[in-house]
Amino acid sequence: MTTMFTGTRRGRVAALVSATLLTTLTTTAVGTSSAAAAPPPPQSDPFYQPPSGYESTAPGTVLRSRSVSIAAFGALPQKVQAWQLLYRTTDQKNNPQATVTTVLLPWGARPSATRPLLSYQVAEDSAAPQCAISYQLRQGAGNDNIVAQAEILLINAAVQQGWAVSVPDYEGPRSAYVAGRQAGHATLDGIRAAKNFAPLGLGPQTNIGLWGYSGGALASGWAAELQPSYAPELNIKGVAEGGLPVSPKNVLLGANRGPFAGIAMSGIAGLSHAYPELAEFMDTYLTTEGKAAFAKARTQCNHANAGEFAFKDLFEYFSIPDPLSRPVPQQVLAEVTMGQHNPTAPVFVYHSVNDELVPSADTDAVVKKYCAGGSRVTYQRDILSEHIALVITGAPDALNWLKDRLGGQPVSNGCSTKTVVSSIATPKALATFGIVIVNNLLALLGKPIGPADMI
Repeated sequence: MTTMFTGTRRGRVAALVSATLLTTLTTTAVGTSSAAAAPPPPQSDPFYQPPSGYESTAPGTVLRSRSVSIAAFGALPQKVQAWQLLYRTTDQKNNPQATVTTVLLPWGARPSATRPLLSYQVAEDSAAPQCAISYQLRQGAGNDNIVAQAEILLINAAVQQGWAVSVPDYEGPRSAYVAGRQAGHATLDGIRAAKNFAPLGLGPQTNIGLWGYSGGALASGWAAELQPSYAPELNIKGVAEGGLPVSPKNVLLGANRGPFAGIAMSGIAGLSHAYPELAEFMDTYLTTEGKAAFAKARTQCNHANAGEFAFKDLFEYFSIPDPLSRPVPQQVLAEVTMGQHNPTAPVFVYHSVNDELVPSADTDAVVKKYCAGGSRVTYQRDILSEHIALVITGAPDALNWLKDRLGGQPVSNGCSTKTVVSSIATPKALATFGIVIVNNLLALLGKPIGPADMI
């Protein structure tokens, strides 16, 4: 992951510190992760296979659980309590499915019915099963999906608050990247599974938050839209969404022939896993070269695809002109466009005005639509950032907003929008940023993560 910054001295210093930290940790992890024995990936691990008859269980039912050891970048053990839960959920076509969430508690913390729960969705952005975060968080997993692994720094920041944390494999067993309904269902059912898991001790009225950026915001945003109808019993106090990919079609068109073309490649492959009709369309109209390219994209994580397919014209892999104008792609892309339902939980949206991957105009439009429908939205537009930079500079405000929501501080009705020079350039954001950096350094050195119990 790289960062690009201009602007305030505070913003440049924050960026330099975070980039240096991440570069150092990544280099260390890549050099040492091979030393630990690799666990079996999901496609060959029996834990991920649901038991017979699971389809008849309720969404959110825990089908199987196990204690696991978590490591940053596959190499640096994290002193935190962690389990994997295989649970029942619902796929893009509303069929029963099983997927996994990793649930975390602070080291030494006891079960508590008053402990808040945060569901953190990483930007998996891949269409291969070994890229799932449940696997990538495990000791010895390697660094195939190192960009998603880097989000351990934000997951740790949530555990440091004393919260329970759920980190779902929201793409499901078929790695259905960009399939919004699938992602929303799996996120919400991961929350249900965490609440049903006795070692966490969560209660019926547990305060719940959601957080995600980019691909993780896609899952968080769809969960927010679907929650009133799919999981109305959940006590969701707030949803933080950054770099929100409202329109996958517009992201695809903007990424094609550019440095992010490989991410769009993963997105098309992921959608073909969720929509058999799209898979059939691709089988019919892809050239021989195109079939080989997409077959390879289905086996690699986002980092490899981004490098291999950068600046490719993906439409040249098809034997027909303008494939997006055909009925099947049009229908699929329409179904995975956000803004179809109004969230009832408060939402914090943060987005770079100069986002080069996810058009800010789409986010402006969906926020306007939410507000017209009565949703409560706090929208922060950031000038001195781009898509990757805002992962870092926007995180402190998102974390502070979630702390207020999960701490019981309500938001006012209606919406508010503001455009800031830089999200990091306030004393409160910088203070939170500093605390997160220090706590993560200690965690990466093997210190216990989070308070031993709620204060």
